[in-house]
Amino acid sequence: MREKLIFELSHCGRKGYSLSGHNLPEIPMETIIPSKFLRKQSAELPEVSESEVVRHFIRLSTLNYHVDKNMYPLGSCTMKYNPKINDYTCDLPGFSALHPLQPAKTTQGALQLMYELAEMLREIAGMAAVTLQPAAGAHGELTGILLIKKYHESQGSKRRKLLVVDSAHGTNPASAALAGYQIISVAGNRDGRTDLDDLRLKLDGDVAALMLTNPNTIGLFEKEIQQIATMVHNNGSLLYMDGANMNALLGITRPGDMGFDVVHYNLHKTFATPHGGGGPGSGPVGVSEKLIPYLPVPVIEKQESSKGTTYSLQYNRPESIGRMMNFYGNFAVLVRAYTYIRMLGPEGLRRVSENAIINANYLLSLLLESYDLPYPKPVLHEFCLSGDRQKKAHGVRTLDIAKRLLDYGFHAPTIYFPLIVSEAIMIEPTETESKETLDIFAQALLSIAQEAENNPELLISAPLTTPVKRLDEAMASRQLNICCSL
Repeated sequence: MREKLIFELSHCGRKGYSLSGHNLPEIPMETIIPSKFLRKQSAELPEVSESEVVRHFIRLSTLNYHVDKNMYPLGSCTMKYNPKINDYTCDLPGFSALHPLQPAKTTQGALQLMYELAEMLREIAGMAAVTLQPAAGAHGELTGILLIKKYHESQGSKRRKLLVVDSAHGTNPASAALAGYQIISVAGNRDGRTDLDDLRLKLDGDVAALMLTNPNTIGLFEKEIQQIATMVHNNGSLLYMDGANMNALLGITRPGDMGFDVVHYNLHKTFATPHGGGGPGSGPVGVSEKLIPYLPVPVIEKQESSKGTTYSLQYNRPESIGRMMNFYGNFAVLVRAYTYIRMLGPEGLRRVSENAIINANYLLSLLLESYDLPYPKPVLHEFCLSGDRQKKAHGVRTLDIAKRLLDYGFHAPTIYFPLIVSEAIMIEPTETESKETLDIFAQALLSIAQEAENNPELLISAPLTTPVKRLDEAMASRQLNICCSL
């Protein structure tokens, strides 16, 4: 049933407020707002009661899918439940009432929190220093690449190439291109990991860095990572880690120990801060010792004296790449991540990754008979199935499977990514989903596999129960092409 517009619920004379009995004088609007700014006629606003307004927006909210409603199985995106204590702490007046232009002596608590968060992230990833400025993962990528570029320029080298593994997130080559690099793709091998022979072939004196995700986008750990690091460093190049999949590593291993020079963290993925919907994210960047001079300004510094501990913002860094964001990052997101890490502690963070790995392998074991697995198991925190079997035998595409899943009350997984998997169905359950939820989700996908065999037309016309049914994709594609050509 379609939800009516708020204007369709309007009835003349109905209202959801009352000012009577408060002895409020009638003040002519002209005495508050100059007449030249007043409307010539009254605004046509809906006339509805308070209960109608509340129920209208509650009904709309239930039509939206969110992580508080059910599982978000997006592969390589780590959409986990966000603990409500995180929202409570970032709403404390000492944090929420701050103004970014206040002098440092009045914001010591906030500066201390950011300093300690950077130190915790530094330890978690085994890096030498961390900046909290970048506003999202892709912004962190760009920051990291600019640090690499600045490093080579300081060495008198203008390297023009950047290597990106073919299973990489699309933001990797995009960030490198924004920084002015020529992108060279490195192939994967038959096991789904980096092909060392192809890497060796493409490493030359013009390569600035290799961008790598570990574990990679099909959930496999790069077992030869230390050999890769040696090859890259012997070439005078740097090694960059996309931290999107760090949910598999917490307390188990560290990028710095693997030989990475740069790593970005997704606080809105790994550390359970809000994610998606166009809201603020956070993509801090950790660096090795050699890149510390180039970090964005300002840098938070801690000073010890006889008067106690103080924190300040240091701008006097002549080799810095400059500022990457106004003020100092998305502070409310930083408070949430800080809360999450302090609540869990080192042992809790390790359990996060252990449980994420267990959940992924358990879910995979339930689905193996009905869907193809192009690359070997076991996996870490996520896995990538293929809908090739359903497409070839019944004409049902991965897109149809994803749309049918909406009828079962679940958000669709990541599909058609990474590009190295045909008809890709990429699933990451995260550690916050219970066995019961995983069982229900698996049963939905198993039922869909049976429907593909027995009633493929059902899937091709799905979704059937959502407020908006299947769009005319061919028409949408034509309209998009027209808009792009204008």
